[in-house]
Amino acid sequence: MVIIALGFSMAIMISIPAGIIANQESAQNLSSTYSNTLNSYQEQINQTLTLIECSLSSGFTSGGFPGGFPGGSPGGMFGGGQYYIYENITDAILSIPGVKDVVPILQVTEGHNETISRFDRTFTILRPDYVIVGVPLNSSLINNYSFLPTNITAGRNLQENDTGVVILSQNNTGYFGVGLGDEVSILGTNFDVVGIQGASSSSDFTNMMNLYMNITDAQTLTNLTGMISRFDVYVNSSDYASTVSSEIQSMYPDGVLTSADTLATISTSTYGDRLSRLQNMTSMYQDTLNTAESTLTQTQSTATDEIIIAVVATSLIVLFVMLYTVRERTKEIGTLKAIGFSSWNVMSQFVLEGTLLSLAAGVVGIAIGSVGAPFLSGILVPFNLFGSNQNGGRGSFGFGFASANPTTPGVAVVAAVPSLQIMLIALGAAVLLGALGSLYPAWRASRIRPAEAMRYE
Repeated sequence: MVIIALGFSMAIMISIPAGIIANQESAQNLSSTYSNTLNSYQEQINQTLTLIECSLSSGFTSGGFPGGFPGGSPGGMFGGGQYYIYENITDAILSIPGVKDVVPILQVTEGHNETISRFDRTFTILRPDYVIVGVPLNSSLINNYSFLPTNITAGRNLQENDTGVVILSQNNTGYFGVGLGDEVSILGTNFDVVGIQGASSSSDFTNMMNLYMNITDAQTLTNLTGMISRFDVYVNSSDYASTVSSEIQSMYPDGVLTSADTLATISTSTYGDRLSRLQNMTSMYQDTLNTAESTLTQTQSTATDEIIIAVVATSLIVLFVMLYTVRERTKEIGTLKAIGFSSWNVMSQFVLEGTLLSLAAGVVGIAIGSVGAPFLSGILVPFNLFGSNQNGGRGSFGFGFASANPTTPGVAVVAAVPSLQIMLIALGAAVLLGALGSLYPAWRASRIRPAEAMRYE
């Protein structure tokens, strides 16, 4: 029992530093991910001075979100239904002075229905499994604009007039259970996998779900022939961006007819809009980093106090155990001294016993800490933001991989796992504390006189 109690004390001494190190590494991941995201977004902005992104704004109807997911669930309160407009709208956009090209894109989310209960009501939501992205495959658009995946890790990219082929993400290969060169069935139609694309960073959650194909294939596959979900407008120079954006808005003041026979508003995003979003993202990220840094400092201070308490507790346990041992073995000590044991021999023996006791407890503590460090650190480090904790591995801020919002990057979570160095230091500390804790009891044992010991009851 004493060894187990000491073992738990040592496990705490192991788990707290492991939790602190995990927090520090997660904070570095947070900073690195945010920095990479901002840099990537800045590069995209710098490269799209002449790009106007046009999407369809969702709106409420009596039935929830109009639209729905072909092959998936209809739009519900939490379903996030999609709008699809007629592709021939791009001809009207091309007639606007200053417009150079229009790139139509069809993006359709496929998933499975899931029923949840909230506020005494039941809702059906769509859990996304993958996203079909249909893009135009003609040479003039492919060669001049960047709408195909740029991070091909295996195989090739889509080429002019490709049909019946698809590029999967690394995430898709696991979902479909196929690889490069295999045939994959998507909504009942077979496609050849000609390429694999990997997410550019852990924050690129949306791209991890995307699979790319010819837009005509995507339209046929999803029963949306002649429909698109968004379009990118390229102008001759950045001077046209603002006026063209305004012209698009004025051409459709009441919205455009969608595949659901409802009206949807076209939302445009220019270089200035994206730059403003970047500034807001930078400010938000900096506030988050400042909060994380402040909280981490508090965590380290609290953890230091807890380690001190654990060290004192370990020393006291050894002290009282050895005092009790000396008391119970008084006659034995007297006998040893009577047959010629010196005070130094007696003292050395008890110090050795205390050291061995702590060594055994250190081994038990390492075993407990190796398995229970994530749980123990989650309890003992109250501001454990990033590492695994008792709430399932997600920190107080909820950072994790599951964010689908591109402005909130996922952060790699670092588990609190004790390193070999921490274990060796803890084992050395156990031996040292055992020796120090048994010094006084050993000294008392060495001072016992044989005659007094023999009379001890």
